Amino acid sequence: MDLAGKVAVISGASMGIGEAIAKTFADQGASVVLLSRDAGRAEAARTRVGHADRTLALACDVRNREEIDRVLSLTMHHFHRIDIWVNNAGHGILDSVAHVDMSAVRATVETNFFGAVESMQAVIPVMKQQGSGTIINISSVAGHIPLPFHAIYSATKFAMNAVGKGARIELMNSGINVLTVCPGYVRTDFGANALRGGEQKQVRPEAVQGISADRVARAVLKGYLQGRREVVVPWFMHPVIKLYQLFPGLVEWGMGKMLRRRD
Repeated sequence: MDLAGKVAVISGASMGIGEAIAKTFADQGASVVLLSRDAGRAEAARTRVGHADRTLALACDVRNREEIDRVLSLTMHHFHRIDIWVNNAGHGILDSVAHVDMSAVRATVETNFFGAVESMQAVIPVMKQQGSGTIINISSVAGHIPLPFHAIYSATKFAMNAVGKGARIELMNSGINVLTVCPGYVRTDFGANALRGGEQKQVRPEAVQGISADRVARAVLKGYLQGRREVVVPWFMHPVIKLYQLFPGLVEWGMGKMLRRRD
């Protein structure tokens, strides 16, 4: 399986992980549609990605099904098929469960989770008709380990993990794979663009600098080519996830200790 002749649609592609995936896929020979709520930012990312003859930038707010359907129609018009759909659009939210504004909660769930599910519902019929396709959901290690003061964000990623893995079983006889990608800390502007409430505390160790968006993109490409069900990047987050599954109290104690130290 390679990307020559493949068509990929990537939401949240105007920066960070989404843009890195778009460039990696385009460099590997795929035709790529970059989506962003801001058409100007999508076009700027397309310019940085290059391969102008095989790329397209479109405005799309995944909270709006009509906009998703428009993207499908335009992509089919330009490239005649969709082989890969990457659900990457999303944002963070920093606040405690006790004080978080419910309008911010709804906005986060609408984008991070409902937007991904509606996109899946839109593209699955196209892929079924083709008899093949891959849906890639960009989740997070926070979808395995709930983080204090990021609990709402974690909840959307837990939900994305469940939907992706459940849908993978539902679709396995349709020639469609669903890949769930769970990065750890990534060096992007994600935190700067997060919704922020009154209680903002971090449990990220100060020594952890995070991995690059390019590294995540390479892991996504490898996971796609191998037909994987899940990719966790970097590799050393695997034992951290397993540690939480086996000894949640120990991990929670460690998080609490970091929060007390910062207080």
